[in-house]
Amino acid sequence: MDTPAAGESRPSGSSLTAVATAIATPDGMLTGWSPGAQRLLGYSASDAAGRPAADLLAAPLPQSARERLAGQDQWVGPVVLRHRDGGPVDCRLCVRPLPAGDGRVSWLFEAAPLGQGGDRDSDPLVHWAFDQSPFAQAIYDTEGRFLRVNAAMVQQLDATEGELRGLRITEHLPDPVFEVPQRSVERVAATGRPEQIENRVQVPGEAFPHAWIVHLAPLKDPAGLVHAVQQTVLDFSEQEAARRSLALLDEASRRIGSSLDVARTAQELADVAVPACADFVSVDLLDAVLQGDDPAPIRTGGRLVLRRVAVRSAVPGAVTVGEPSRYPESSPHARCLASGRSAAHRITDPEIAHWLAHDPERAAWIRRHRPHSLLTVPLQARGVNLGVVLFARLAASATPYRQDDLEIAEELAARAAVCIDNARRYTRERTTALTLQHSLLPQEIPEQAAVDVAGRYLPAGSKAGVGGDWFDVIPLSGARVALVVGDVVGHGIHASAAMGRLRTAVRTLADVDLAPDELLAHLDDLVVRLGTGQECADAPPGELGATCLYAVYDPISRRCSLASAGHPWPALVTPDGTVDFLELPSGPPLGLGGLPFESVETELPAGSLLALYTDGLIEALGRDIDAGLNALSTALVGSVSPFDAALDLDTLCDTVLKALLDEPPADDVALLIARTHALDTGHVVCWDLPADPAVVADVRAWTTAQLQAWELDELAFVTELTVSELVTNAIRYGAVPIQLRLIKDRTLICEVADASSTAPHARRARIFDEGGRGLMMVAQLTERWGTRHTGTGKTIWAEQPLPRPPAQ
Repeated sequence: MDTPAAGESRPSGSSLTAVATAIATPDGMLTGWSPGAQRLLGYSASDAAGRPAADLLAAPLPQSARERLAGQDQWVGPVVLRHRDGGPVDCRLCVRPLPAGDGRVSWLFEAAPLGQGGDRDSDPLVHWAFDQSPFAQAIYDTEGRFLRVNAAMVQQLDATEGELRGLRITEHLPDPVFEVPQRSVERVAATGRPEQIENRVQVPGEAFPHAWIVHLAPLKDPAGLVHAVQQTVLDFSEQEAARRSLALLDEASRRIGSSLDVARTAQELADVAVPACADFVSVDLLDAVLQGDDPAPIRTGGRLVLRRVAVRSAVPGAVTVGEPSRYPESSPHARCLASGRSAAHRITDPEIAHWLAHDPERAAWIRRHRPHSLLTVPLQARGVNLGVVLFARLAASATPYRQDDLEIAEELAARAAVCIDNARRYTRERTTALTLQHSLLPQEIPEQAAVDVAGRYLPAGSKAGVGGDWFDVIPLSGARVALVVGDVVGHGIHASAAMGRLRTAVRTLADVDLAPDELLAHLDDLVVRLGTGQECADAPPGELGATCLYAVYDPISRRCSLASAGHPWPALVTPDGTVDFLELPSGPPLGLGGLPFESVETELPAGSLLALYTDGLIEALGRDIDAGLNALSTALVGSVSPFDAALDLDTLCDTVLKALLDEPPADDVALLIARTHALDTGHVVCWDLPADPAVVADVRAWTTAQLQAWELDELAFVTELTVSELVTNAIRYGAVPIQLRLIKDRTLICEVADASSTAPHARRARIFDEGGRGLMMVAQLTERWGTRHTGTGKTIWAEQPLPRPPAQ
């Protein structure tokens, strides 16, 4: 390195690679001149002293240099200096400000001829390494302008080095997307810190956008001064595609199959695929899949009928979902499903043109959206054909589908197909369980005069499936009615089958006219036997349990007897609008065995509402029991007064369900609402009878007179025989007190009660028997008859249908 000339001061941090150095005053007059400067330009120190520094320039400084020097900033760049003999000297010049202490600055000039560097600069390997690098490379000055580019960069930018030199990136590529690398170049030049950016853009030398890694590094001298910025660009489209594919498959595993609904699963597939690997996706399934059935084998020839269940598009334009779609045999859909193989197509392929010629609807869609490539992928799982997925790329800048895209689409379809098949199987099982459940529930409410009734059953909306909730309305003797609500523990086919067995058992026990607590005790024994597998070989031992509420309402006395086996209390709304929950003894759930049940009897005003329900209603939406009961109370006396006689109970059921269930319930829900009626004295007559056979004749006369008052003369003969036989049996075989009651309801009911607990039975009398024909005759003449035991004895009853009114 040259020794500074006399009077020359070299500041610390100056470039050690500089060949020539000089110092100028704030006015631009040279005051220091090194021997290296003399060798470079030919001027001696005495010749240079006092000479204006600007006289050494053979060409003016660039505008950017003048702006920085005017602002007393450092500048580095190429210049052309004038040799003493008048010839030009190409140099790289570094101008540094030197504070003078009075607000003015002197200047330090450091210059090195371009190409200086000895053997390293003259070594062709250095130039070949830059020019022949497989990575696109460029060198920018500190102003962000091109200085050098290699062959790979020339190909990408579609411009020669001569055309690019002196331009910024944004001057050659005005697209706003290139403003990011331009700012990065300027930032690296200013800070001296390298940067790396990733982007996806289309450069002039490529037909489609690519993914690029752009590395920017400062080029510094040994003192750390930035002289230029080097840019290295790597095309990592394949690696980025692999990364995106893995991320897409990971997202698909998380998002597809979140439910057991076929249509929703298909839509999840479409949502995941757009825009990650397609601009448009449609999922078409066979109708049997939506119904949960096994699809029939695909037949070749003729049109293929599918149903489009899911669509996702990155461009606007409505596409009908849910309607059947018919595809000709030449369509990619039909060929894909028939062969079971996926395929990639260009829109210009001959087979696509042949298809569109026979499918005007799809041809119109193609003309409207202009896709350039398609993928058709079959949905297959466990050897079952489910449908076809169509992937389309519509954007003109998108890369046409390649083999790796097809593999990703096949992986997506395979994962979705398993989820769709799971949903199909669940749909089939759920449909079977629902069919069984509904077949076991009351198909219609039986006619009776004691109560007006409306009921609802809602299956669980969760993956647990159908449960064992049920309700029932059972007409009883004496114009009474039984109201039943129950809940079998568990879900699925076994729960529905157990529910059917319990409902049948309740109806059978109700025909015996047992009190509510006795009926639940017998039902508990049955559940215990079912739970141990003694009565049901298919039921898992020890897993059967149920709750039940059984209520009997008598419209004559307006008394209601209730008993609960671990079931929620019923709600009672009286005609004055008061809502209360009838507190019942806490009986154990059915299936525990050996524990007693207790009945409660209460008198209900005519027009009262009695609401029986299962716990799925009050525990919906995560509510606790108290909150659920309060919500039910509010719903029962909400916007419409429930004690209004004109209120439709079906509407009230819907109102309650809507108020308490904002979404499909997590558990089954059964709801039964009854409005009570009362039979007045005009429909009931009662006589207390002595134990004297002579009273039978009077009873026949009283009965005939009462039937005339009720305008039921047609029933007089049969009723006289029935009353005579029942009263005679009570006097002969029963015990006092004896009572005869006639009830005019939907049928004519004759009841004879006595204090004996011995129940009569019909038998066939032999030729010479004097008795035994009475009850047989009653059974033949009336519609039905029976016996019910009471706390004070028994009651024998018989019913006759009322005569039909004369035709108009």
